[in-house]
Amino acid sequence: MTQSRSFRFAVTCAALALSAPALAQVPGWQFSPLPGEGDRAAMGCSLAASPQAHDCLVVRCEDDFTTGLHIHTSRPGGGAGGWEMTLDREARALMAEAGDGPYDARFMEDADYLLDRLRHGTFVYLRHSADLDAPFAFIDLTGSMTAIAEALYWCAPRVPPGEQNGAPGVVPETSQQGEFP
Repeated sequence: MTQSRSFRFAVTCAALALSAPALAQVPGWQFSPLPGEGDRAAMGCSLAASPQAHDCLVVRCEDDFTTGLHIHTSRPGGGAGGWEMTLDREARALMAEAGDGPYDARFMEDADYLLDRLRHGTFVYLRHSADLDAPFAFIDLTGSMTAIAEALYWCAPRVPPGEQNGAPGVVPETSQQGEFP
């Protein structure tokens, strides 16, 4: 009987250890769960987000170390096109262009404005301009500044070896054994 319990316990532990975390879009700000994104992108999803129905804003460190702002959505038409947004009671219409990256579309114009509002704001309401009958998705910006800062930490420009600071020209003193001043 004890051996059977030990065996079941070992099997349960092995199953838990080998199980991978579920990749899903969940409400709030966290690292992007999409494969290959790791900690290079912060994703903020709507309050009612689920893997099947979601609208998410993404701040990503691009391959060329620039900051990209993307939309990741489950809407049937994709994310490209106009998006109506209310950011802390300020209404804006932003255009997202389709891309070949892991997200549906990227905001090219007014990206600095959007990044500033995502970092320092309190909420965003958004919907695609073609979905006039759909309700606005609500994204809470609590924790967005920290998540964005962590994702963009590795996005700082890299300095080529020729421009790096050289080794200091100071030689450390060494004490001679047996000699005292």
